[in-house]
Amino acid sequence: MTLAHTTVLLQEAVDALLLQPHEDAPDPAAGTYVDGTFGRGGHSRALLARLGPAGRLIAFDKDPEAVAAATTGDNAITDPRFEIHHASFASMAEALAQRAPAGADGVLMDLGVSSPQIDNPARGFSFRFDGPLDMRMDTTRGESAADFLARADERQIAQVIRDYGEERFAVSIAKALVARREGGKPPRTTAELSELVAGAVKTREAGQNPATRTFQALRIFVNAELEELEQGLRAALSLLKTDGRLAVISFHSLEDRIVKTFIQHESRVEVDRRAPFAPPSRALRLQPLGRIKPSEGEVRENPRSRSAVLRVARRLSAEESGL
Repeated sequence: MTLAHTTVLLQEAVDALLLQPHEDAPDPAAGTYVDGTFGRGGHSRALLARLGPAGRLIAFDKDPEAVAAATTGDNAITDPRFEIHHASFASMAEALAQRAPAGADGVLMDLGVSSPQIDNPARGFSFRFDGPLDMRMDTTRGESAADFLARADERQIAQVIRDYGEERFAVSIAKALVARREGGKPPRTTAELSELVAGAVKTREAGQNPATRTFQALRIFVNAELEELEQGLRAALSLLKTDGRLAVISFHSLEDRIVKTFIQHESRVEVDRRAPFAPPSRALRLQPLGRIKPSEGEVRENPRSRSAVLRVARRLSAEESGL
């Protein structure tokens, strides 16, 4: 099955990574870059087109179908400057310790779920298509959404739906799920779950399917997305060279809040309030460079881009750090 994917904020993300910060900075086209979420390769291919002969791009993806898209078939990337790892971006520091010990000049992370994942009924990400209730990005390991709902208690289910979906009817949905399970019919398909949630949600937001928040919550939980995002951000910071860029595209408030908080935390010094005239206890490490939203034209052409936010930061030098 061939499913199309339109890359969000394509030129904005590539420009953010490759923009030379000042005259004395190394040529960005000769740098080493990380694409932490290859997907179907939109950002990777655009980066390769801008890199020079000495440039390198190291990509990661948890989804074996994404790795296959990069390595097999007519659209495989055969460029010797490119390599891809079947792994989470949370593990990028370990991988680059061997492959690029000098570090990275830029790290890109395009979060969330891709169109080929959403639009393939067999993956179970969307209530728009009936299919197995899987939701794993890495189908070679881990617990599916159906397996989680088959074994978790009411409190655990409600907590996941509330915390990761920001769903105010989380308790009602959890009660309905457990009642169905006790009746011998736990939901095993997306249609069964969507129907159950629709019956448990008392009011609906205009233009939004009542199952939207529950599906988001289960997907985030099953894939440990927020925990891996925090790990990935720390790994990226540890890899970035001076003047290197961090660019992260998020699609919902939970992700964006983590990215925003991380950049803010790393862009201010810490001072011991008990000794206010002592040197700072932690250096500045990042300079925030802005927040970018898709243009009106991009949103018209690709409605799925409407919630995207790109945040960019620069790795500061030792002289700029404040210590």
